[in-house]
Order: sequence, then C-alpha cells, then structure tokens
Amino acid sequence: MTELGISLGWSHREPADRIISLIQEAEAAGVDVCWVIDSQLAMRDAFVMLGLIARETTSIRLGPGVTNLITRHPTVVANSLVTLRSLAPGRVLAGVGAGDSAVYPLGLKPQSVVRLGEGIGNLRALLAGETIESPNDEVRLSGVEGPAEPIFLAASQPRMLQLAGAVADGVIIMGPADPDVLRAQMEHVDRGVEEAGRSPTEVLRDAWVTMAVDCEERGVDAVRSWASAQARWLTKWAQLPPSLLRFEAEMRQAAETYDFERHLSVSAPHAAVVSDELAAALAVAGDVDQCAVRIREIADVGADRVTVALLSGGRERRLEDLLTVWQSANTASATRGGNT
Repeated sequence: MTELGISLGWSHREPADRIISLIQEAEAAGVDVCWVIDSQLAMRDAFVMLGLIARETTSIRLGPGVTNLITRHPTVVANSLVTLRSLAPGRVLAGVGAGDSAVYPLGLKPQSVVRLGEGIGNLRALLAGETIESPNDEVRLSGVEGPAEPIFLAASQPRMLQLAGAVADGVIIMGPADPDVLRAQMEHVDRGVEEAGRSPTEVLRDAWVTMAVDCEERGVDAVRSWASAQARWLTKWAQLPPSLLRFEAEMRQAAETYDFERHLSVSAPHAAVVSDELAAALAVAGDVDQCAVRIREIADVGADRVTVALLSGGRERRLEDLLTVWQSANTASATRGGNT
C-alpha cells in the first residue's frame, strides 16, 4: 500500500494556528507524513513549526523536508531532531539534502556526494548517542540514546541517488512528475543498494510531486512557480531527460531570473518565464481524473510513498483536492489490482 505524504513551507504571512489546523485535518484524513521545508530566507523556521505540529498531533510522522548540513551544522540538526523525538516519540523523520535555496543565495555551494555521505554518517551517529570527530575533539549530544531517526536523502541525479541507496534509510526523489524519469531514478537507487550489499527493502522510496486540481489552464498556472524552481534545478543536471531537451533554453532563463526570496511563492514574478507546456511536464495539473491518472502512474513505478507539495493560495482547498485525487487513484488502482 503506497503511503501519502504532504510537504509545505511556513510562509511569513501565515499564522501558525492555520498550519497546525491544516496538519491536524491531514492527520485525521489518514495522511502518513508531513514534511516542512527548511529555507531560512524565504520561509519561517521549519523546526519551530515541526515542534508545534509534534505537540498538536498524535500519529502523523514529521520531519524537515529538507534541511542541509551546511547552514545547519550536523550537531545542530541532530539536537533539533532529538528535541522533536521527545515531543513525538517514534514519529520523527530526518530529511537531508545537499543544499539549495538555503545555500545558493549565501554564495555557498551544495555539499559534494562524498561530503554529504560523511555528513549522513555523522548525523546518524549523533542521533544514536555516539561520538563523532570534530577538528578539535570528539563530540556527542549530551544525554542522547538511540535508535537514530530514519534519514531520508533528497536526490535527483545519478550519483546522489546511488548515495541514497548506499547509506540512507529512504530517498526523497526529486524531479519531473514523469514515470519514465522516476523509473530511471529508481534504477540508480537500486544500483547504490546493490553496490553497498543492502536489501532493496532497506531504502524507502518517497516520490515528490507538485499538484494543482482545477481546469487544466488554472491548474497549470498554479504550479508554474514550483515548476520554475524545478526548471532552475534541472539546469544543474549533468544530463536532461530526453523528453525535456526542448525546454533547455527556457530552463536557463528560469535559472537566470530566479528570486530566492520568493522561493516557491505561487505569486513569484519569476514564474512567468515558464511556459504552460513546461509547467505541465514538470508538475501534475488538471481535473480530478487527470491528476488521479498521473498520481497513479507515479505510484505504480514502485514508490513506497507519494508526497505532494501543498501549495499556498488556499491550502485547505488544496488538501481537500489532494484527498479526493488520492481516493480516486486508490479506487482505480484497486479495480486494476495495483498497489496505490
């Protein structure tokens, strides 16, 4: 049975109580996981919101989606996660990435595959109450005992996907909402699993997509800002998927005009450079039936969980739409004998 997750950022314009109420509604409806975006220049603090959610929910799992080990030192991340552990025992997940919107505006570079692999090892050790080496001495978190929280590595390109397969407990697969691209990405995860001598069941696959349910034109417009962020990131891929090669110039323009202060804002001016065709290729948009087909196709590739970005601009309605789409996708899958 494929799990359902949601991800969202805490906007500076949104009261905390609204976000908490939304997550409580999601929990009551059976949503399995809530990820909170960690992007300090564009959104309020992820770990503060995670603490609030932890206190006001009982079953939904939660974690930063995703944090990085550059602007937040591994000891800081570990301490925050252990604090969440005390508020929501058994429900905390650790989403980690190389660094993007939290890193680039500061003139910093994302972590390399090697450094991130080392960072994940250090984070896991700290979460388990073990010591790690620092430049001056060995350090550990005071009073902490394991087991460590599951660590999910956000990845999109081959080497990072292989690293996730080799060292992480789960992989957050970022990229276009395209089953063929997702299938190829999972093959890289499998390669990392095999090379590390692990079992495929040791690594949970969490496929992230963005969705807007509406008439096709309005749905595409709603996902345009997210698509611009994805287009910017795709310019850093060593090799574009063949289906996206025709958008290469458009993606470069998205990267050149991107405003990190308006990261993922549905009203961001930089989103205007993304065409309807590219937005529709990168995200899921359309009526309930159209979106259900796309979500079902993604789940059928072999995703253990599908996580949908809960865009701003009417989140309550977007959550309701998501639940309707998910029910429709499950109903169709059950009819066909699928796994959604």
